[in-house]
Amino acid sequence: MRTAGLVLGLLGLLAGTTVATTGCGSAVGSAALPHVGFVVKRTGGSFAQEMTSGFHEGVGRVGAVSATVTGPSGHDGHREVELFRELSRTAKSGVAVATSEPALIAPSIGEALRDRVAVVGVDMRLTASSGVELHIGNDNYELGEKLADELTRRLPSDAAGTVVLGNATPGLTGFDDRADGVRGRFAEKLPGVRVLGPFDTQRDDEANLDAWRRLVAANPDALAFVGTGDCDGFNLAAIKTEKSARWLVGGFGVDPRTLQAVRDGAMVASVSPEHYLKGAVAGWLLARQARGGARLPEGWVLTPGLAITTANLDEVLHRQESEQARKEWFRPRIDAFVEDPASWLRPLEQAR
Repeated sequence: MRTAGLVLGLLGLLAGTTVATTGCGSAVGSAALPHVGFVVKRTGGSFAQEMTSGFHEGVGRVGAVSATVTGPSGHDGHREVELFRELSRTAKSGVAVATSEPALIAPSIGEALRDRVAVVGVDMRLTASSGVELHIGNDNYELGEKLADELTRRLPSDAAGTVVLGNATPGLTGFDDRADGVRGRFAEKLPGVRVLGPFDTQRDDEANLDAWRRLVAANPDALAFVGTGDCDGFNLAAIKTEKSARWLVGGFGVDPRTLQAVRDGAMVASVSPEHYLKGAVAGWLLARQARGGARLPEGWVLTPGLAITTANLDEVLHRQESEQARKEWFRPRIDAFVEDPASWLRPLEQAR
């Protein structure tokens, strides 16, 4: 077993990756090459780091294409729009977008499409009004079910009581779908358990912690607390440890604090949306088109998630140790997509 300090050390690694690959306007390659870009939400988040690393890997597989990744350092939808508009003027071969404000950015995406700049949606679905015909992301309802499965199997079949469900970004379709998946699975497997919420738990770390403190205080006898966002899990784990509580915790993502909480037993499980893979798929598709290869497909490229528990934690910790380790771990997954992209494609209207 690897030491707990390994997980904590990943914080420094991720910070270094930010400087190396996700600085606003950072570019790889020559300006004379075909140029693709990626706008991500909140570059400081571990999910953005994963998508950025994957994007560069995907572009690099094609080669001879320059790539720029940009995004606001915090939650700022208006800044996302500004950066997208700037990037779409220079990355003429195509731009991927992972936004926290699909409705806000839709008009600017429409302008880019009219200027014949290809646009790909990544992670959370873009609005139909944006006109984008390709989405790369998870089945978020299924991710919610995966997390609920890990929680329900640790409760008796006749369990009765409450589970408190939080949503860090209510109204964002993917997060809403995760919440629905959790709720649906509990109703199916443990009908005696009542799921409360989802409550708005806020997307900024400190506000999220405060929201969960209030919910825990109001529901001291709950069986479990579950959140849809990256910060929900590690904040709940911190509260549970502080209170020496026995309730279960479930969340999402591979933030080092989340992985540490799984190792410590403060979290039952975290479901990783595997953002690296989504970024790699987007980068490869855009770079392939930029080099004169096949046009972008239309539809939903369905990428899988991964439930992380103590059973596979060491494997995940190893892959998160370094950029090279991540690249090697994801290589066969990316190979599987590159060899047969069509098998990953679903109708766009089915995306959730």
